[in-house]
Amino acid sequence: MPIAENFTSVYSHQWEINFTQCAPNSYLKYVDLCNLLQLTAAEHSILGGLSFNDMQQHNQAWVLSRIRVEIKALPKWQDKVIIKTWIEYLQGARSIRNIEMYLNDEKIVGATTYWAVFDTQLRKAQSLALPHGHFKSFPENKATEKSFSRINVARDTKKVKKHKVVLSDLDIVNHVNNVKYLEWCLDTLEAHHLLSQKIKSFDMNFLRELSLHEIVELRSNMEFIPTYFCVIYEGKNCFALELEWK
Repeated sequence: MPIAENFTSVYSHQWEINFTQCAPNSYLKYVDLCNLLQLTAAEHSILGGLSFNDMQQHNQAWVLSRIRVEIKALPKWQDKVIIKTWIEYLQGARSIRNIEMYLNDEKIVGATTYWAVFDTQLRKAQSLALPHGHFKSFPENKATEKSFSRINVARDTKKVKKHKVVLSDLDIVNHVNNVKYLEWCLDTLEAHHLLSQKIKSFDMNFLRELSLHEIVELRSNMEFIPTYFCVIYEGKNCFALELEWK
């Protein structure tokens, strides 16, 4: 698609929280929070001519490599939120994008994300083939107090469960969608830990892609703060998560 006439380098989108996105306490689920953040980023890319369909002309797609989300509060059912996003850095095969969520003009969530351009045939990183000079970068504008980080995966963990990748885990790039890893991990926690809204922030690293029918092992170390999870396939780390609590 061509660049939209109403394209701007800072993009805002209003969303209304619907009941399918909410936990039993009527507040937005953490997984659906991540979905909304990424959907807003996708809408911005569409307006700027860097959508999935645009990039597929060169067998490319954006894939998430790292994300940090800091949460002051969660919206609830029927709340109308504004999500704002902008690019901090974009060069070669890499991009840093910041995202903020506002409720009643108050910032309640901030996220910083690190993306890679991925060749969907060769299954490896590749420099962006499409023109992108119209996206102005804002290197000084940060959405979080801390940046995303490389999570230390060399630590003791205990096996939590095994999981066989099913069709509903996959996305349009034909690998496990990034929010599914978070969902797998959060589903192993006691419900009250999530319903009490005690998660202050979380960092996620996506290290290797997973495909249909692969059997993975979820491991964790919940004895220390931050709480740590990882996903292992054939002895290799595919995903790492750190949860910080209020």
